[in-house]
Amino acid sequence: MKDIFKDLSSININDKVEKKGQHKYLSWAHAWTLAKQKFPEIQRVVYECESTGLNYFTDGNSAYVKVGITIKGLEHIDYLPVMDFRNNALPLDKVTSMEVNKTIQRSTTKAIAMHGLGLSLWSGEDIVQTTNEVTPKKEEKVELIINTDNWAKVLKYIASNKELGLPKIIKNLETKYNLKATIKKELSKHV
Repeated sequence: MKDIFKDLSSININDKVEKKGQHKYLSWAHAWTLAKQKFPEIQRVVYECESTGLNYFTDGNSAYVKVGITIKGLEHIDYLPVMDFRNNALPLDKVTSMEVNKTIQRSTTKAIAMHGLGLSLWSGEDIVQTTNEVTPKKEEKVELIINTDNWAKVLKYIASNKELGLPKIIKNLETKYNLKATIKKELSKHV
């Protein structure tokens, strides 16, 4: 069985890999062809739900497929949700035969990958990714200049916080302002 994984994982798929959005993938047709060339006895099973006879299963909210790939008596099974073009699970009332068919083909490729062919393409897929992630904007420090509105605000801050002492006041101000030595010297007159 080690030979199956070794043989399939050694196949260079780089010229067959395609990209959709930010995701790389190997089409089911390429995966099947490459695996079939190496192991002509390969078999695929698309499992059907016993209670419905349909080629997908449901939890009542969404649907998923179950595909098995057998090579030399070793079966690897993949379960894959029926998804939209953004890779979000479709609600059950939106599941169509076309979406189920596409999911079966993707699941076929993943089950073949468990035997070794193109497995690296799924590296990191189990990491949760947030799509609405906002990177906090780094605020740029403002140059503090005497006799400006900012200077007036700083003097007011100093008057209200003299008990902190000059070193602490300067440290706090440096989170927002660039303070030149001449400005620090002027600030010391107000503490």
